[in-house]
Formats: sequence, C-alpha cells, structure tokens
Amino acid sequence: MHTIQYRLQRAFPALSHRNFRLFWTGQCISLIGTWMQNIGQDWLVLQLTHSPFKLGVVSAIQFAPMMFFALFAGAIADRLPKRKVLMATQFSLMILAAVLATLTYLKVIQYWHVLILAGFLGAVNTIDMPTRQSFFVELVGKEDLMNAIALNSTIFNLARIVGPAVAGFLIGLVGIAACFYLNALSFVAVLFGIWLIDVRPSVASARRQSFRDILEDTRAGLRYILTEPKLYWTLLLLALISLFVINFNIFVPLFAKENLKQAALGYGLLMTAMGVGSLGGALTLATRSRSGPNPRVLGGGAAGMSVLLILLGFVNRYWLAALILLLIGYCMISFTASANTLLQLNSDDSMRGRVMGLYSLVFGGVTPIGSLLAGKVAENAGISMGMLFCGAVGVLSCLLVYLGYRQRVSRRGPAAWG
Repeated sequence: MHTIQYRLQRAFPALSHRNFRLFWTGQCISLIGTWMQNIGQDWLVLQLTHSPFKLGVVSAIQFAPMMFFALFAGAIADRLPKRKVLMATQFSLMILAAVLATLTYLKVIQYWHVLILAGFLGAVNTIDMPTRQSFFVELVGKEDLMNAIALNSTIFNLARIVGPAVAGFLIGLVGIAACFYLNALSFVAVLFGIWLIDVRPSVASARRQSFRDILEDTRAGLRYILTEPKLYWTLLLLALISLFVINFNIFVPLFAKENLKQAALGYGLLMTAMGVGSLGGALTLATRSRSGPNPRVLGGGAAGMSVLLILLGFVNRYWLAALILLLIGYCMISFTASANTLLQLNSDDSMRGRVMGLYSLVFGGVTPIGSLLAGKVAENAGISMGMLFCGAVGVLSCLLVYLGYRQRVSRRGPAAWG
C-alpha cells in the first residue's frame, strides 16, 4: 500500500499541495458539465439553423472577446488576487448556463439568444482563462508546475470522455436542456473548492501594490515577450495551429452528421474518442513531467494533428474516424500542454499573467477567425475539403516555424527553445 502511495506521489507531485487538490477536485466535476454544454450547444445550433456557417458564427462570437481583450485580461491577472477573480468568473459562468438551460427547457430558445449568451460566455472566459492558468504556479510552485498543468489537462480530457457521451445520451433521452442545467449545477463544486483555498497573503498583497495603468502593463508585457525567443516562437506556432487546425467544434459535428450520418449519440462518442486520446497524452506528460517540456513533443504534436486532420477528410467509416480522432486528441494535448508549460516556466513571476493573456489570445482568441474560415469552407466546398485544406495549412505552418527557428539558431545560437 505504501509502495503504491509512494509511486503515485512521485508520478503526481502536484497533488501533495492542498490548495491544488481543492482546485483540481472542483474542476473534475465542473469540466464534465462544461463539455456537456459544449456538445449540447453545438447540437442545438444545428437543430435551429441547419447551417455549418451559423455554427461557426456562434463559435466566433463566443471567442471574439478573447481576441480583442485577452491581452488586457492578462494585465488584470497580474495585479488582482486570482482567487477572488476566479470566484467571480465561475459564478458568472454558472448563471449563464442556467439562463441557457431555462430558455431551452421552455422551448423559447432562438438562434439570436444563443449568440448573445455565447458573447457573454466569451467575455467571462477572457478574464477567467489567463487568471486560472497563471494561478497554478501559486498553488504548487515552479517545481511541480508541469505536473499540475498535465494533471489539469488529464481531468479536462477525462471530462471530454465522460461529458460528450453523457450529453449524447441525455439529448436523446430527455432533451438538450438537461446538459445545460447539469453544467450550471457543476459549478457549485469548483466554487466550493476555490472558497477553501488558502493563498499566502504576501502573494495577493504584491498584486494589489503593483497597480499600474492597464495599457502600459499590456505594452510592457508585449515588449517582454518579444525579447524572449522561447516565448514568441512557441506563441507563433500555437497561433497558427489554433487558427487553422484546432477547429474541431466545427469539423466534428458536421463530419458526424453529413459524412457519417450519425445522430447526437454518435457525435458524442466521436468526441469521447478524441477525449480518450487527449487523456492518454495528458497522463503521458504527467508521468514525465520531471524532465520538463520537450520542444520535440511540441512540434511533433502540432505536425501530427495536422496530418491526421488531412487523413480524416478521406474517411467514411465510423470506427476509423473514431481511431483517428483518438490520435488527434493525443497529439493535441501533447502540443497544447507542452506550450502552456514552456510559456509559464520561462516567464517572470511579474509577467506570467500577461504571457498567459497572450496565450489565451493565440489559443482561443483566434478561434473566431478559424471558426468562420472552417465553417465557410465546409459550407462551400464540403466538410472533407475543409479538413483537407486546414490540415494542409497546418503542416505548412509547422514547416515555416521550424525553418524560422533553425535560421534563428544558425544566426544567434540555440536561444529559441533551449
């Protein structure tokens, strides 16, 4: 028994921190509800509009606030107590889920309602994401940061397995509103966990005393990133892959409905397969976190995801599509978690919120453009052509960033990623 406990502590050292355990446990429950709402909302929009492009518009509206305000949100995260900010954002997300659930249950929901709620959801997430990401180092310190990020990715992707499967079952059994109501209820767990967290007073006080103009804070953050090659090379690759490749909220429901002729349950199980792969990738990173982030994993994950997306465009068998999505999930989490860890470990404490604000911008903020692009190509040329096109651009992006990195190394030495 003690041997098993010792091995678990060595594999997952972040769980030895009380504050992280509280936050992580709440997230375990809340993220399942979040994935249920994601699946339910996509299916609801397709039922209301029958339009791939309008589904892309919802995604664009949801991520538009992040595109315009993520940098400023990062400056806010650097100077306000993160625990209090997270309490406010998580409570707001709970209220928005309850409103969407009620409108859907009463059968008065319309497309414009979804657009408005998606906009509010995006605004709250714009503040929540950089605050939450930069909060990890206050919970576990730098030594266990990669393990904490990998464990958070583990539960995110465990939720991606459970949430879509449960959502697909509930939609067929009792309707879409149940997904939204259960998501609203799930926020109680994360709010309770954050309320119990005891952050050292010195950390919060330092944030309050360093109050400066938001615009100047943002400019200082951008100048800092541009002087740190480890940061801007990672962010550039993340931006390109997020823009062209990580549009699975558009690709998968359309692919399931049009090419594979699946209903809500079939779509949910495809997303579950992708979640299984992501969970495997997260667990792999968690058990190897002591060695730190590996640039080869970062680049390999991005290239692998792009190639697999191209292959998916040629598939017309359900089981093969599920297998490819499983592999895509593994590559995606290997890429995104490695990028997250590399950025945080190479950021000064005073700049981490602003770095993660830019991370939020290039990871989620470019989604409106990518969603509209993916939706438009899929509507005009078909979903298969949309996946082929975006996957090919993803491969080209990996190649261009790699060549740029190699040129940097040959001119100035190995300063970009290590």
